[in-house]
Amino acid sequence: MKDLMHTALNYLGIPNNEYAYLAAVILVILFTSLVIHWLLHKVVMGLLRANAKSAEQLWKRSFYKNRLFTRVALTLQGLIIFMQARLWLDADDSALPVIAVITSLWVLLYGLLSVYSLLDTLEDISNTNPAGRRLPLRGIFQSIKLIGATVAIIFALALLIGKSPVILFSGLGAMTAILLLVFKDPILGLVAGIQLSANKMLAVGDWLEMPKYGADGEVTDINLTTVKVRNWDKTITTIPTYALIADSFKNWRGMAEAGGRRIKRAINIDATSVHFLSEEDVMRLRKAKLLTDYIEQKAREITDYNTQHQVDTSFPVNGRRLTNLGTFRAYLTAYIKANPHIHLGMTHMVRQLSPSAEGIPIEVYAFTNNTEWLAYENIQSDIFDHIFAVLAEFDLRIYQAPSGYDMRQIITGSTQSH
Repeated sequence: MKDLMHTALNYLGIPNNEYAYLAAVILVILFTSLVIHWLLHKVVMGLLRANAKSAEQLWKRSFYKNRLFTRVALTLQGLIIFMQARLWLDADDSALPVIAVITSLWVLLYGLLSVYSLLDTLEDISNTNPAGRRLPLRGIFQSIKLIGATVAIIFALALLIGKSPVILFSGLGAMTAILLLVFKDPILGLVAGIQLSANKMLAVGDWLEMPKYGADGEVTDINLTTVKVRNWDKTITTIPTYALIADSFKNWRGMAEAGGRRIKRAINIDATSVHFLSEEDVMRLRKAKLLTDYIEQKAREITDYNTQHQVDTSFPVNGRRLTNLGTFRAYLTAYIKANPHIHLGMTHMVRQLSPSAEGIPIEVYAFTNNTEWLAYENIQSDIFDHIFAVLAEFDLRIYQAPSGYDMRQIITGSTQSH
């Protein structure tokens, strides 16, 4: 090949010296590189671009979106320039080391960027899989990128100073303390990401609640150093990844996976409104479809008990009797059980809590079969709307502290009486 170049120079009448030969070689390399660049980026990349845009497979579109083919092509161009230089120039030529260093740096740079594009493509593909979304791959890939960049910088420095990279790698041992200090957050984030993944503690899409950092919303990103949470008020909270290992947090994923969201709310009954049911009350409440079976069963039990123990029922405190509060609680239990939006496979009950100065708390404890926030709130509100409306049928009253309107009514009534 060298003889061919010398013959071409003589034929063109160009002085056949070292500088003319070097200039001719550089022109040939540049021309060849431009031709290869045109073939790769216009022809080959044009075909790949058309195929990627029309492809149904995500990986093909992701390869193009992350510029993997473009960066691989540029890496290949650097290798071709290096091979051409070795082909046209002698080993002792002073220009060969310069071209070798430049092309090596070129290949190192675009080779590293190609690895970055491949990792980004793998991340895009994993995000389409539910199992992949639960793995902190972004943090792991960012760690790989950081390590790759560090290794590439060491090789680049070795090329520039003309020393073996082994010498630079051996020097890293003495810089361990400094490196640990500089890369403390990435190292802690990497370890935390692995622990979060291995223990299935957190994944993108989970509902995270961490009051210490003001986080209450959906996890949108888990990377090497931070976790991003989009709160329900649409603000973004950023949490250090290692803080999720060092501190406690609440993950609501179990609620979504179980398919039931808890209702745990109480209403306070005015204790002065509780009384025994009269015969008229029993006959009236018996008409309620949800109470018919309960009242008939309880009526038989009470009659049998009072008869067996010869109870004098003329005095209300003797024997057993139905109360409006107990019957109301039975009604709510039947109502919750009959509600189509309640998850019957989970605990559901209506219970009486310890009385306080605010009355007698009656708590509804159940799980909705829809875990979406809007649907859950609607179901819960509908249940308590019904509870407030039906209380009067049992002659019960909600405990409510006197308002300013109540106080004005009392004062007005007192004034009018005088």
